[in-house]
Formats: sequence, C-alpha cells, structure tokens
Amino acid sequence: MRLLLIRHGQTPANVRGELDTAAPGPALTELGRAQAAAVPDALASERIDGIYASRLVRTQQTAAPLARVRGEMHRVVLPGIHEIEAGDLEGRTDKEAIRAYVDVIWAWVAGDLALRMPGGGDGHEFYGRFDADLARIAAEHDPDATVAVFSHGAAIRVWTAARATNIAPDFPGRQHLDNTGVVALTGSPADGWIVTEWAGEPLGGAALNDPAADDVAGEPRDEAVE
Repeated sequence: MRLLLIRHGQTPANVRGELDTAAPGPALTELGRAQAAAVPDALASERIDGIYASRLVRTQQTAAPLARVRGEMHRVVLPGIHEIEAGDLEGRTDKEAIRAYVDVIWAWVAGDLALRMPGGGDGHEFYGRFDADLARIAAEHDPDATVAVFSHGAAIRVWTAARATNIAPDFPGRQHLDNTGVVALTGSPADGWIVTEWAGEPLGGAALNDPAADDVAGEPRDEAVE
C-alpha cells in the first residue's frame, strides 16, 4: 500500500504557536483554505483509492476539496489518527509547555511508552489508536492501493519515527512538515513501512507556506526548549 500522510492546512492556533489538540478544534485560516484548495491539483497524478481524515475539523476541511474533485469518493472520518493530546498543557504557548510536550512525545519514540503527557495519555494509547486506524485502512483496500490520510504534525512525525524501518528515529524531528506537507510511505501493518518521500512544503508549493505557522514537534530541540 502507498500511504500519503498529509498534515492539515493552517489554523489560527498554528499562527499563535498554541498547543491546540482537543476536539473538535479550530477551522482553517484563509491561507489554510487556500492550501486545502491546492491539494487536488498537487495530487492529480496520484491514483487515490481512499480519503481519510481525523475527527478534528481542520483535517476534514483540508480533505474536503480532494474528496469533491474525486467525485464519488467519500471522505472517511477515523477515530484514532487525531493529534497527540496536550492534556494539561492545552492552550498554552509558553516555552515551558512546549518543552514538556516535545519531551514526552519524543520519549515515546525512544521507547518510553509508559510516560504520560501531563493530564493526558501515554505512548501505548497513541500508537494503539493510530495503528488501529491504519490497520482498518489496509483491510479496506488492495495491497497496491494509494490512500490519502489527513492528520496532524506531531502525530505524523511521532508515528513515522517509530514505525518506518528505513529512517533514523530522530529523522522526522529534523525535517520541515509545513501545513499540507506530505510523508509518503509504502508497506503494510504486517510487513512494516518504508518512507519513500518527505515533502515538507505545502502540496501547492512553497508560495503557500507561512513560516510563522508553528509545528512544535518539528522544531530543533534546542530551539523548542530554550
């Protein structure tokens, strides 16, 4: 299976650098809507066999233009591919909160799955729900299918860091993943996953990027925690 993990379009929380992970979450900004509108043309050469989004509003709005262009293909909302919840850190923008969030999610990648987000879940819960949704997707399609999965910056990075077999665990934390950036993988839940492309710029091109829009999980650690 070819898996396209696509980060949602820009939200007001991205602009503010805010930990905003709760459902249903904010809608897209004007730029975010433009980023979403550019997705169908950017993926025009791809054979898309399924379109999936998380339970948060921003991924569903980002997926909607692609679903419309692909005619009868429905956007399916899944329960487990949403963002890593910030727990007690929700709504904060200060460096102490960002440091706490980043430390927890990368500890999971390092293998400390029992560590809990302050007031939130642990790594077992995150990987369990994300893996379960991808197993459902794989069961619904032939092995040669290509699916577009609209998810979130931290969730995409942390899941890919732990599940891709051909990259170093710290690789996803050192790469840009701007709004509507895409990580392409091939494989299956049974055989494992291989990263074939990390296209960190928006699918519509660099002109749709806003350098001020935040992706805290992708900041260099020394910048995120100072």
